[in-house]
Amino acid sequence: MDATDRKILALLQADASLSVAEIGQRMEADVVLVKRVALVDQDRIGLGVTVFVSIETGDHSQDWLDRFAQTIGAMPEVMEFYRMAGDVDYMLRVVVPDIAGYDAFYKRMITAVPLKNVTSRFAMEKIKFTTALPIP
Repeated sequence: MDATDRKILALLQADASLSVAEIGQRMEADVVLVKRVALVDQDRIGLGVTVFVSIETGDHSQDWLDRFAQTIGAMPEVMEFYRMAGDVDYMLRVVVPDIAGYDAFYKRMITAVPLKNVTSRFAMEKIKFTTALPIP
């Protein structure tokens, strides 16, 4: 059992009449549940291309990072954005309608902030996708 399980059990022991909605509201208040969203099928809305973008930079200053994070984070095509350990500095998951859409994104990205190397990998098939975390 983890801390969340213990919190749920503590709530139920205090008041077993609590509904799932009430427990959920408490978990939201404790910031265990971050937000409620609807999952949209990207293919059905014309965003059928997923690109994993590896980025290397020659500049590791805080000023550069602040500008880079603000610029890239504001691009709506960027679904996930990570600072990495190892031979790649940053990793993005980008969704676009097609190759031309990625080319337009790429050009905006490389003109916005100086980068050392950008490697793009196009997903051929989505084999697994989930938003559910593995609860220990």
